[in-house]
Amino acid sequence: MNTMSPIEQTERIVSLDVIRGFSLLGIFIINMISFHSPFLYLDPYTWWKTPEDVSLYPWIDVLVQASFYPLFAMMFGYGLGIQQQRASDKGTSFYRFGIRRLLVLLGIGCIHAFLIWSGDILINYAMFGLILLAFMRLSGKGLMWLGGILFLLPQTFFSILLVLMTFADPTGVTMYTDIAALQNSVAAYASGSFSSIMEQRFQDWYMVNSPGNLIFLLLSILPMMMFGAGASKCQLLEKVRSNKKIWMILGGIMFLFGIIIKSLPLFIEQNFAYSYIQDFFGGPFLSVSYAIILSLLLLNQKIMKWSKPLASVGKMSLTNYLMQSIIGTLIFYSYGFGLYGEVTLTTGTMLAVGIYVIQVILSEIWLSKFQYGPVEKLWRVLSYGRRNVGEKGKM
Repeated sequence: MNTMSPIEQTERIVSLDVIRGFSLLGIFIINMISFHSPFLYLDPYTWWKTPEDVSLYPWIDVLVQASFYPLFAMMFGYGLGIQQQRASDKGTSFYRFGIRRLLVLLGIGCIHAFLIWSGDILINYAMFGLILLAFMRLSGKGLMWLGGILFLLPQTFFSILLVLMTFADPTGVTMYTDIAALQNSVAAYASGSFSSIMEQRFQDWYMVNSPGNLIFLLLSILPMMMFGAGASKCQLLEKVRSNKKIWMILGGIMFLFGIIIKSLPLFIEQNFAYSYIQDFFGGPFLSVSYAIILSLLLLNQKIMKWSKPLASVGKMSLTNYLMQSIIGTLIFYSYGFGLYGEVTLTTGTMLAVGIYVIQVILSEIWLSKFQYGPVEKLWRVLSYGRRNVGEKGKM
């Protein structure tokens, strides 16, 4: 009986890797704020004081914040759909492999979340991916419809409810800076011991991933995974050229709609209600538009050629994501350079872009010698078994 094996280079969809690589830049720009500042506990609309930061934050808030994790979730689902199709072609068990692969990712995520950085997304991807497996027998259109319903209905309900709250109880949705939590965060990360950092890291992780918040994360990430898996079954990335006009119209509409929703706090009111709508409702719309726009741009041969470095970053997305956290925490936590709380938004953003450029270069160099990134290699060995994992060179 045939066994599962990793996707060979000739089978890869370049646009999938490019979108992953592009996602990592947006993810890093947002994560960098949490690396250097107590982003969880401050009101971002009033916290930044320098003219450069005040001007920069709205751009990050609208174009980047909450728009790249959903994009990456779609690509995660797309990749899972490819693996299912390949398992079907080979007559092998996809679900046993899928469960094992996601459990390995869950383990990597736990190490990342509790030993490196609290803002981990891998645990959620692994958990929601296991839920997604239960629906992978659906057709591509079925998965896309289900993902769309699971996204639109709850988010529309919560958005309307929160807007009504702004009229019924305006103070209940007011954004504020939690001074005590902010001070504890700075004390732990800037000058605390490793044990105090561990304690603060868990508190930060639990604040985002508490049972009360988990449902909102589920309803924002799982539908995007479903949409991506459904798109994979329908081979939408492979058929962009034949449906170019439709995708141009759809991409333009989604981009415009996403920008309008994500700009609500800037033009109506800066409170929790409109920030929720901005992130959980507008973010995924902008994510879909980014995926469509990038896919259309890659139809141009010159752009496709120039995008090769982005594709390299995307092929090593797990390695690069983890390295971003390691580098970020070493720069800002007390066991590194201890610069937590001392960097402006503008400086942090420039630093993120600079480090990302270095990652692009290193990814190109690494993949010229090896077929997989180091963490991807480990993930494949644990998921497929060593005998099924090929490589260009010895590691």
